[in-house]
Amino acid sequence: MVAATSPAIEIEVDGRTVRVSNPDRVYFPETGATKKDLVDYYLAVGPGIVNALLERPCMLHRFPKGLAEKKIHQKRLPAGAPPWVQTVELHFPRWNRTADELCVTELGSVIWAVQMSTVEFHPWNSRREDPEKPDEWRIDLDPGPLSDFAQVRRVAGVVEEVLDELGAVGYPKTSGGSGLHVYVRVRPDHGHQVVRRAALAFAREVERRAPDDVTTTWWRKDRDPHHLFVDYNQNARDHTIAAAYSVRGVPDGRVSAPVRWSEVPDCDPRDFTMATMPARFAEIGDLHADIDDHVFDLAPLVEWADRDEAAGAETPDLPEEGPA
Repeated sequence: MVAATSPAIEIEVDGRTVRVSNPDRVYFPETGATKKDLVDYYLAVGPGIVNALLERPCMLHRFPKGLAEKKIHQKRLPAGAPPWVQTVELHFPRWNRTADELCVTELGSVIWAVQMSTVEFHPWNSRREDPEKPDEWRIDLDPGPLSDFAQVRRVAGVVEEVLDELGAVGYPKTSGGSGLHVYVRVRPDHGHQVVRRAALAFAREVERRAPDDVTTTWWRKDRDPHHLFVDYNQNARDHTIAAAYSVRGVPDGRVSAPVRWSEVPDCDPRDFTMATMPARFAEIGDLHADIDDHVFDLAPLVEWADRDEAAGAETPDLPEEGPA
């Protein structure tokens, strides 16, 4: 491994200059990818990662010594940020604390976060104008211990079918792990609890249509390990998942990659890495670029939630927020 004293370099991005220290430090031992490689990746997919993070509070997953060492989950902006890096102050009632989280408004702030050893970007599903009103409904297909990606593909087909019936436009992406995410832009008319409740109603409908593949059981210990969990809790306040185009902290440098619905039946998450995605992005651009043009009204899902609860279905209490 190259010594940590390799000379710093300066990166010019959209009129900003970002100093990158230790550019030759190996972050991904399996592939040999370095900190500079990570910078180059985010520059290559710049419009996509900025679109995914724009104006959203963002938690950072930092690996100061690379993947071989401990990961840091960081809500607060790391010290030493230049004045042009934007933040948003968030309040965490359970802890009665506040935190100034990164709020990406330009590509330079992404590259600065990488300089600060960030590998993964985990944005909120709301924007800093009103963090309490989500504008993004997130469908997380989380496979069980004995699931496989073929099951994820099957369930994604059911998700697409239900979204089509609702008149909602879903934007799928690989999770960068073993699952799949689908994002739907919604009007920021409701709080996190309402969006989560609507997401649960949708998950129950998917479960009804694919009972051999899907569960909405709250507790992991009570789930059939062969079933996939439609994780509606990703819509709870302060719950975040990796952004579109975010690299994941896994050995092969896998990326949470936007895909077309037509690609889902045959896609393999292992094909989307920080080595392969730049060429794909150069060819097809950002598949989520027009998500803001397709806004869905959650009213039908709120009605489904009312119907389910009238029939005796329970909505588990919100998970507790993490410490600031």
